[in-house]
Amino acid sequence: MSCMSVLTRDEAQTRAQLLDVHHYTIDLDLTGGDETFDSRTVIRFTVRGETDATDTFVEVKPAELRAVTLDGHPLDPETLDENRLPLKNLTPGEHELRVDATMRYSRTGEGMHRFTDPTDGETYVYTQLFLDDVQRVFAAFDQPDLKAVFDLTVTAPQGWTVLANGITEHTGDGRWKAATTPLISTYLVAVAAGPWHSVRTEHRGLPFGIHCRRSLAPHLDADADELLDVTRACFDRYHEKFEEPYPFDSYDQAFVPEFNAGAMENPGLVTFRDEFVFRSAVTDTERQTRAMVIAHEMAHMWFGDLVTLKWWDDIWLNESFAEYMGYQTTAEATRFTDTWTDFGVSRKAWGYDADQRPSTHPVAPENVEDTASALLNFDGISYAKGASALRQLVAWLGEKDFLAGINLHFKRHRFANATLADFIDSLAAATERDVHAWADAWLRTTGVDTLTASVDSRPGQWALALDRDGDRPHRVTVGVYDRDLSDGRSLVLRERYETDIPRDTAPEPRPGTRPALVVPNDLDLTYAKIRFDETSLETVLRGLSGVPDALTRAVVWNALRDMVRDGELAPADYLATAAAHLPAETDLALVQGVLAFATVHVADRYLAPGRRPAALATLTELCRDLIRRTEDGDHPGLRLIAVRHRIDTVAHPDTIAAWLADGTVPGGPELDPELRWRVLTRLAVLGATDEAAIAAELERDPSATGQEGAARCRAALPDPEAKARAWEAMFARDDLSNYLFTATAQGFWQPEQADLVRDYVPRYYTEAVAVAARRGPAIADAAGRWAFPAHAVDADNLRLGRECLADADPIPALRRKLVDQLDDLARALRVREAHTAG
Repeated sequence: MSCMSVLTRDEAQTRAQLLDVHHYTIDLDLTGGDETFDSRTVIRFTVRGETDATDTFVEVKPAELRAVTLDGHPLDPETLDENRLPLKNLTPGEHELRVDATMRYSRTGEGMHRFTDPTDGETYVYTQLFLDDVQRVFAAFDQPDLKAVFDLTVTAPQGWTVLANGITEHTGDGRWKAATTPLISTYLVAVAAGPWHSVRTEHRGLPFGIHCRRSLAPHLDADADELLDVTRACFDRYHEKFEEPYPFDSYDQAFVPEFNAGAMENPGLVTFRDEFVFRSAVTDTERQTRAMVIAHEMAHMWFGDLVTLKWWDDIWLNESFAEYMGYQTTAEATRFTDTWTDFGVSRKAWGYDADQRPSTHPVAPENVEDTASALLNFDGISYAKGASALRQLVAWLGEKDFLAGINLHFKRHRFANATLADFIDSLAAATERDVHAWADAWLRTTGVDTLTASVDSRPGQWALALDRDGDRPHRVTVGVYDRDLSDGRSLVLRERYETDIPRDTAPEPRPGTRPALVVPNDLDLTYAKIRFDETSLETVLRGLSGVPDALTRAVVWNALRDMVRDGELAPADYLATAAAHLPAETDLALVQGVLAFATVHVADRYLAPGRRPAALATLTELCRDLIRRTEDGDHPGLRLIAVRHRIDTVAHPDTIAAWLADGTVPGGPELDPELRWRVLTRLAVLGATDEAAIAAELERDPSATGQEGAARCRAALPDPEAKARAWEAMFARDDLSNYLFTATAQGFWQPEQADLVRDYVPRYYTEAVAVAARRGPAIADAAGRWAFPAHAVDADNLRLGRECLADADPIPALRRKLVDQLDDLARALRVREAHTAG
């Protein structure tokens, strides 16, 4: 990988003061082969000022820079310094820059990614230009506050369709022209080209389309009605919320292969990872997640695309807003009305974990020095914590004033750029509350507050005190529950009431006997860890399944999860609670979230290795209970979750090997490709399959997902030669795509194989640093996330990691992942020490 200079905040501010960028004309030729494509760019811009000539630069990262002219005069391509082409002695006034270059296709999801489908041999390309990867596709003044108008033409192979930010027209001979865009930022330009399978319709006079590769066509067609119904419902709901109409000429959603993110909010052409085109059975929660991502990306059309941040310190303005609106609008406008339960289980835990690591940062950090630093902030803080803060803001401000402030913000800054200060000023104009003080407390600080409940009970009355460890103001809903005397197991809601923390006065006594359970933050409207009073904790551990509302149960499960992570609840007690109460759970997100935490964190990391087999046996038996409970066929989603986790936790291969041989679980479901590969992966871990069986399964399913499944299985085989081949593929050959790298990494480390892979643990730190430096941020992220030896919960692994951070100078993307992984490792060690017998 050639070097690339990152853009600093100071450089961006200087260039923004110097330039007005008006127009890009971009001509891409995708017919030149598998490795490179041609890129020709014309940029029209104005230099501000009166007399003095000045210097600046344009970014471009070519395979070959063929020719450059400025105002008709040639510039020397040899002056290109890494990714910066100097523009010297610019005089005030209008200028035209022309850049003719050959660019490399990407195999890592950055820039112009190229993918050939192993199912049918068809090739697809698409752009991912976020955050500073536009320069891998065309020359640009690459910063978000230099918005411009874009005209794009593309030459593509015969039989391909070209999608872009605006409506595209085929003009003959493989030439495609996209409609001129309004003012947008460089990172939002998008192209997706290939022999797409498309489903097109129209809504409110605008063309809508959904697109995928041809081999996924039957699966897209099967879900087309649902996808388009969700899209239309969210579109209509946003037009009820927002006074500014949808600002672009069409709305295409392309499901693209080997995509690094969940999706990307390119105006008029949202790109999604094509795992959202479901080729195997999924739960309703997974469908809900897909709907939420559709709603999230559509919210960006206004917040992010119409109004864009000035610099990357305000990335939360994009992501927190879209995250909040995605969940809220999905709940309001679609059949998926329980989205906030899933948010509480999956996303909020992501935020809590991120906010307790050394790498935490404010939701709105004040100083993001450069683009490399900015890329690290796409995390649980900017998404989950920020969305939680906005949900708390709405609870405190009221939705009417919140939306009034949002609409004022759109009006003031449409097709322009804005900062946190601009956003808060717009909100402040719509309310009498002190939004500026709220923003300082919530957006400029780090860490998670803890709200600890204590109950004072007297004859005929009781009072709740909430002690706050932290400094933020909170408005919470308190849920008060009694035992249902008719069955002794269920809990019934006595009342819910709102309270502010901190309070100016002592808590007022409430009439009645002491409740069986008091839940602070009952509706999950604030962002804080909670701790129960002693009576409530006992009620929870004995009677959690009797709590009537799924969102309340999510709050309770999150509290127990936090207590385990903080060493306050024994991991074995969490497992016992799961075993006791999950068999009666009806919410799929809760079942999935609790089983995942119990398996990946409790069994694999928090319990000593000698206790892991018993923990897995408990989880296997729990899944068997769930499978028995769902034999009537009325709960297919719950049954699917139970089957998946039974496969993942089984210690003896006979049962799942029989499932694979028969092609079905007795009583269903039949084993679709996802379940077949899941079974085969577990059999590989247990040493109960071989290369011949993996090759046969790959012949049965030669798709891209099948290729990943085979890579995962081969890396999981408990064989020294298999481990050596997988290691070389990840760290020596540099030809794995981002997805195949991840699949190989997922298979490599297995707790059951700790002795076999022990010698690779010290090698990881040296070789991950090297591969990250060679291959860049996307592979660095995968190496830090998936290839890290998280199973090795021991002091030697922690020491090796800390030495790597101190001495090896990993690139920022890998350094951030290592900091987080090592903090999680240290936490796991502390939990083990706190509960050596538990």
